[in-house]
This record gives sequence, structure tokens and C-alpha cells, in this order.
Amino acid sequence: MEIKLDPSRDDLPLMANTSHMLVKHYVLDLEVDFESRIIEGTIVLFFEDGSRFRKQTSSTKETCQLASNKAYKFRTPELCHIPVTNARTTFNVGYSDFVICDKGEEDTSDKDGNHDNQEQASGISSSKYCCDTENHGREDFLLVLDCCDLSVLKVEEVDVAAVPGIEKFIRPSKLTTVSEELRNEIVHELVTLPAVHWRKQLDYFVRCSQAPSCGELFFDTDTWSLQIRKTGAQTATDFPHAIRISYKTKPEGQSVTWTSDQSGRPCVYTMGSPINNRALFPCQEPPVAMSTWQATVRAAASFVVLMSGENSAKPTQLHEGCSSWHYYVTMPMPASTFTIAVGCWTEVVPKKWSSNDLMIERPFPLSETDCRYVGVCSHMEYPCRFQNAAATTQKVIPHRVFAPGCLKGVCQEILLRLLPPCLSAAHSVLGSHPFSRLDILIVPANFSSLGMASPHIIFLSQSTLTGRSHLCGPRLCHEIAHTWFGLAIGARDWTEEWLSEGFATHLEDVFWAEAQQLAPHDAEEQRELRACLRWHRLRDELRNSPEEMQVLRPSKEKTGHVSDSGASVVKHGLNPEKNFMQVHYLKGYFLLRFLARRLGDKTYFSFLRKFVHKFHGQLILSQDFLQMLLENIPEEKRPDLSVENIFQDWLESSGIPKPLQGARPPGADCGLVRRVDAEVTKWMRLNQRPRKRRRREEEEVFEKLLPDQLVLLLEHLLEEKTLSRPTLQTLQRTYCLHEQDAEALGLTLQKLMSEQTACKWMSKTPSAKSWHGDVPGCPRGLITRPASRSPGGHPALSEGTITERNPMSHSKPRELQPPGRHRRLLQCETADSAQALWCCHSSGSPW
Repeated sequence: MEIKLDPSRDDLPLMANTSHMLVKHYVLDLEVDFESRIIEGTIVLFFEDGSRFRKQTSSTKETCQLASNKAYKFRTPELCHIPVTNARTTFNVGYSDFVICDKGEEDTSDKDGNHDNQEQASGISSSKYCCDTENHGREDFLLVLDCCDLSVLKVEEVDVAAVPGIEKFIRPSKLTTVSEELRNEIVHELVTLPAVHWRKQLDYFVRCSQAPSCGELFFDTDTWSLQIRKTGAQTATDFPHAIRISYKTKPEGQSVTWTSDQSGRPCVYTMGSPINNRALFPCQEPPVAMSTWQATVRAAASFVVLMSGENSAKPTQLHEGCSSWHYYVTMPMPASTFTIAVGCWTEVVPKKWSSNDLMIERPFPLSETDCRYVGVCSHMEYPCRFQNAAATTQKVIPHRVFAPGCLKGVCQEILLRLLPPCLSAAHSVLGSHPFSRLDILIVPANFSSLGMASPHIIFLSQSTLTGRSHLCGPRLCHEIAHTWFGLAIGARDWTEEWLSEGFATHLEDVFWAEAQQLAPHDAEEQRELRACLRWHRLRDELRNSPEEMQVLRPSKEKTGHVSDSGASVVKHGLNPEKNFMQVHYLKGYFLLRFLARRLGDKTYFSFLRKFVHKFHGQLILSQDFLQMLLENIPEEKRPDLSVENIFQDWLESSGIPKPLQGARPPGADCGLVRRVDAEVTKWMRLNQRPRKRRRREEEEVFEKLLPDQLVLLLEHLLEEKTLSRPTLQTLQRTYCLHEQDAEALGLTLQKLMSEQTACKWMSKTPSAKSWHGDVPGCPRGLITRPASRSPGGHPALSEGTITERNPMSHSKPRELQPPGRHRRLLQCETADSAQALWCCHSSGSPW
């Protein structure tokens, strides 16, 4: 299978040859330098070769995943060629299956600090040196890792046999001679230790990571990968199974963002880059490379280090002004889920709450989740919470909240009180929490979305803290849902994002209704109102996006397939439009809503708990979920349902899914939606009136609306060709739009951008101040330039322009021409937040 990659296209390459060798554990030892904006240190990788892993998985074949299991096959490692770093680079990893067209780009490794020890390697980057003459023309095995924007300094084999006490991992008969075979046998015994010995395993991983080197390895880098070889190691079995890489990141690397928090203090964090973590550390990016990790991070003593880790790490003072933080993970997960954030965060501790407060944790009634599905788990061995009796009944896991000091108060008031009921609601719906603890971090204002979930840590945008609980609650529930769908159960093929985002979107409404303790009728009304909102957004998305970006399973029958080496590409993975699209959220949501209604909520969620219990700790494809679901649907309820039909109607076609075409729109029978429709009629009457009207004419009386109803009202008004200035002014007075949450502000801004109307957002309330560019409905690609602060702490205005930026490009943003004339984007920064001000200069006075 040959995969051709053209850098001018938007596909993301996954270069690692995971069919030959799999990383089982990472040990990172890093230091964060804010002055140079560099993270530097070492990473030690512990491998299993493909032949051994194949034997392990085949022994448990009967417990593995359904039809898609065939994608897990590992092929016998073949000889491979050293890549040629020139105009056309061919990776002959296994079966010559990955070709890169570099369009004549020159190798700039030396200029960028990539010391590829070419003198020692006798020209590793040139094809004429591929064959070692001592091997009589036979070629060395090449290990390929995903790597981008890193300065690799040295790669060396780790002498694990030199670790004191390591002899307990090997048979006495093998202790006589230290050889490559012996070292690899030690690593094999270490990575396959039974889960009950996980503490001992982590301890020896650290000891091995600190062992001396037994020789440097030849390496080379290119745009997307790091290639490593050892002279004489002709197969993956012969290649060292423990290697140490010394490296440092680059300030422009796209896996982490160096910025300032809302208090103006420096910080760095992983913000969900399209290239994932390959610019943070060399790794195997394909999801199949599920591994554990532990990391020690050093930073100045004033900084807090948060990370994906099972332990709530505390700092250890190394010397004056420097502290060390250590985290570990024992549940194997893809390297892309690793997350780190370093900043001057403040831990938010709770205040006393009123006994009648909605957000206080209350005991939830017994539910079906108390009937656990006891049995042997199907995943690879690790200390699993689903087999821990105490963990299965733990409704609220330990949690912490961190934020910049200026946001401490609002986090106490809103976020801390929401966490217990939201966690408890998730437990009541899906059962055991897959992770033992949770940190929440309010990330800097440049964060590009409303939230991001990673193992043991959730990033939330400051925009979720506006509008009290109605915006923060559902978003928190959405990210908590990713604990099960996206993390504990991951997509084997990253193009099937709906398996993560569709489930989280569908479950957020269920969790949020449970957290609010709503009566069944009220919960249904709330869900229908939100379904109506999503229906509007789906139609708008499909009208304004390329058809090829609307397909949930773009690779169709090739979904989950990889090359013989394990390399592959993620279709449209680098497309900048993808960051702003919600099609995987929305179409995935409506598919799950359709299936839940077909089965009935009680049957569907009972099935979902079974599915979680069967597939946690594993990777899935769409057919794994659909096949198991259809097996649980009675015959009379699925006359026209099949995996093939669902693929065709929902996952492999663009546009509105066939079952939704001609059907009654969501919310048609919802009282909350009908009330909005009545209000829309009133606003249309007002908008059609002449400016000068008779005094005897009655004033319209507008009803008070819930936040989601207001958003739906604005969605309807956005569809109108024009709104008069008096109508906009009345809207502002009636609903105090400048005090609303980010979603309503974004929709209003979008409407104003299409009108020749004067407006100005006034910084009167915290909600108005905290609005930023991560607002749903905000024009795509809208970014703002940093604002200055005037002397004395007063807000300082600075002119800017509307710009659009490709996240993958280092070039300057291109300026867009906004609708209307003389429009300028102004920014106002106050002591605790930033605000985008849209000023449309035309006749008339601003609001």
C-alpha cells in the first residue's frame, strides 16, 4: 500500500512505523525556560517489536474488538532504507509505502540545530551510505518517529543491563554475557509486568531512563519525522528497545503556545494543535501506539506545572528558585492525549455555599449504574478502575481548579460549585469514572476553543464563566463526557471525530439535565430547545462549507487502514477550516439522537453502559459501535437499520442526512421553542414599522427569555436580510446584550458585521469584558492584535484590522475587507480581561 503525501495539501502525515516497533512507555525529563521560550531535556522510549506484540494480541483474540480487529495485524519487520533528504524522499519502511514530495526544499537541519552526527554516521542523510559494508550489502533497520520543529541533539542506546537489581527480570542463564538480546529481553520483561506491580514498574522505568549510554545511534530529521538506525541491526528485533533522545523545542513549535495569562504573567501550554505533540517530544503519533508515561518537569519556583497524570503532583524544591514536578499515567493512551500547562496558576479553593444552592453536591438516587457489568476487561492489562469495587461507586472523583489570580472569584462562584453535580451526573449515566482525579484549568485568552479534555485535566476558556451556569455547565459536561468518549474509548482512525465529538455533544444535554435535577418534562423541553439550536447551526454549516469537509467518514471503506509500516495520513488534518467546523459535533449528535429515539432512552443508555464496559481502554471504528448497537435493537425496531445504511445515509455522505430530510424539525413540539417563535413574530412586526409612527400605536411587549431561547431568537434574526437601527437598539435595551454570555455576544456581533449599523460594545460588565475570539458564531478566522495598556491602568484603545490566519502557516495574517465602509476593530484591555470592540462607523450614534 503506497501513500503519497503532498505538503501543499491539507493531509496530516503520521510517519511512525508502528507495525515494526511500538512505544510502550515514555520517560520525560524536561526543563522549562521562559526567557528563551524553550523546553529542553531528554525522553527515553521503551519499545516492543511488532512480532512480540503480535503474539500477545493473538493470545487474547477472542476478547478483542469486533470486525475492525483485522486492522491490528502487525507484519513481519522487513529491511528498510535510510531516507534520502532531497527533492524526493522515499521512506522504504517495510514495503516502500510512504512517498513524500518535498518540492525541492533544502535540508536545513544544521541551521535549525538538528545535529545529525553526520561525521560519525558517514553521511546518513545520503542514500549512498545506506548500506554498511560490514553487513555485506545488507541494510539496517530504520526506526521512524513523528517529529516536527524540534532540535534533536543526540540519540543513544540505554544500557538497561547496568541498572542495579535488574537481574530479577531475566533468567540466571542469560546473565553471563551482556548483549543486545539481553537488553531487549530486560525491556520486554519490564513492559509486560503484571498490572499489580505498576509501582515497581514505574520505579524501574525511571532507573532504566537514568542508566548510562552504551553507544550513540545514527539519526536524521526531516519536516515530519526523526529516523534512527544502528549499524548491524537489520530487523526490529535486533534494534535497541530502550533509546534516549536529547532534544529541545523551538519557540515557533506548534505543539505548545508561549503566551501570557489574564494576569499578564508568562505561561506555556499545549493547546490542541493539529500536529498534536510531535513538536513537544519525538513520539509515535498513530493512535494504535497506546503507551503509558511519566514525566519530571523543572521550572522556576513561582510556576505551577499541571499535566496529564494520575497523581496530584506537589513541587519538590531542587535548589533556591527552582522546583520539580513529577506525574505518571498507568493507563495506555495515544501520545496525542499528553497535555502540559506551566504558569503562575492559583489553586481555587471553595467558599461556603448556601444549603439551597442548586450547584451543591447532593446525593443522587440509585440508578441502573449500581448494577455493574462485572467481568474480565477486553483491553491490554493495566490497573483498571472498572475492576475496582470502590472506584465503581465513586460518584465524584477528587478534583482541583486552577486559574489566573484575577479569575479566582468567578471560579469560586461558578465553576467550583458546578463540578460535583456534573461529575455525579456523568457517573449516574455511564458508570465508573475511567480516571481517578481531575484538574480544571482556565487557560489564557488566546485559547482557540471553549474547552479541551485530556487525561486527568480539562482546559476551559474564560468565556465559559460568563452567563452564570448556563454556558459553563453544559460545556463542563461536554468535556467530562470526553473522559469516556475520546479518552477511555478512542477512535482508531482520527478522521472519525464523530466518535468523540458526537457522543460528547449528545451526552452533555443528558448530563446537564441530571446535574440540574430537572423533572422529566423540563429536561425534555431543555433538550429539544438545544436540539433546535443545533439544527439551525447544522443547516448553516452545511450551506457554508465545502462538501468534502461535511463527511464524517471520509476514507470510507479504507477507514482504519494503514500502510505496511503503520504509516498513514489524516485526511484534511491540516486544513485550517477544520478548526472552525462543527459538522462532526452536529451530524454525530443527530445520528445518536436518531438512534436513541429509535430504541428509547432507557434501552439506549442501558446499552451505552454495556458498550463502555466492553470497549474502555481500547480504540474503535464506527462499525464497532454500530454492530453492537444493532445487536441490542429488537427486530421490530430496526427494519431499515443496518451498518451499511447508516454508513451511506449518515457517515459517508455530505449535506443533511437522509433520515432528517423531510422530517419534522427538532423542537417542533417544544413549548420553549414555540415561545421563541412568538417573540420572533413580534420583532419582525417592530422591524417593519416606519421610523415615525403614530403615538396611539401600541408598544410591543416582549417576554423574558432563557439564555438558550435568546440565542435561538438571535439565530432567527440573523436569517433576516436587514434589521433597522431602532430594532437593534430595542434589542439591546430589552435583553441587555452587552451583559449576555459569549454565545449571544458572538451572534450579535455576526449580525452587526452584516449591517451598515453603528454599534459599540461597552465594557460595563465582566461578561462583556471576557468575550474573546473563541465564541460560537464568531466570524471564522477572526483574530485581534494585542492591545496596549495606558498609564494609570485605564483601558487603552488600539486600532486593529480583521485578519484571517492559517494556524499551520508562519506567514503574516492576511487582511480581510469587512462588510461596509470605515469599519475598524478596536480592542480594550482592562486589568482583569480583554474585550473585542467592533465599531461600525456610519451615520447615527452608537448604542
